[in-house]
Amino acid sequence: MGGTRNSVSFGIKTVTFLDLMPLAVFVIVATITPGGATTLATASGAHFGFRRSLPLLTGIAAGLASMAASAAAGLGGVIAALPSLQLAMKAVGSLYLVWLAWKIARSASPRQPGPAAEPIGFIGGVWLLWHNPKGWAMTLGAAASFATLGNGPFQLGALLGTGFGLAALLSLSIWCIAGSMLARLLRSDGQWRLLNRLLALMLIASIVTMWLE
Repeated sequence: MGGTRNSVSFGIKTVTFLDLMPLAVFVIVATITPGGATTLATASGAHFGFRRSLPLLTGIAAGLASMAASAAAGLGGVIAALPSLQLAMKAVGSLYLVWLAWKIARSASPRQPGPAAEPIGFIGGVWLLWHNPKGWAMTLGAAASFATLGNGPFQLGALLGTGFGLAALLSLSIWCIAGSMLARLLRSDGQWRLLNRLLALMLIASIVTMWLE
């Protein structure tokens, strides 16, 4: 009784919470680090608030979770072995991010009259992640590094998918709330234009770093 360690059972393999600590640190650091997804979460929080941004946040989290599970199941290895597919995915993903950056840069203050803008939805969040080779490389690396935690690809995929999904939802929520709090400090249309252009530049910077890696 007194010597029993807390543990979680995945199929026939038992994983202790102590075993899970390195994975927990990895997924939190990986998801909270500034990048394209965190920039979009911040921009969405500033313009639409946390509640209206939830479809985007859950879409990104679901995309990352399914990506991690697929990487553990072997799909990540297939993508890593096909440089032409990686290049195509990177190009499509970059074009999508450039389009989003252009929209953010041209966005007006939410207080200005005119047609109401709509936040990115769940499908847009999933689509964003699945066209990101950087995400595939990260989840493939995690699948290789933590392979011993799962008894086979199915159990490892369930573990990584859950870990990445929950960490992404938590991290993106923090960035989104920060964006909504920042919006309360903006008093003029000029301040909104400055924020929107800064966020757009951050998104473009994330694209540049993706191509330099």
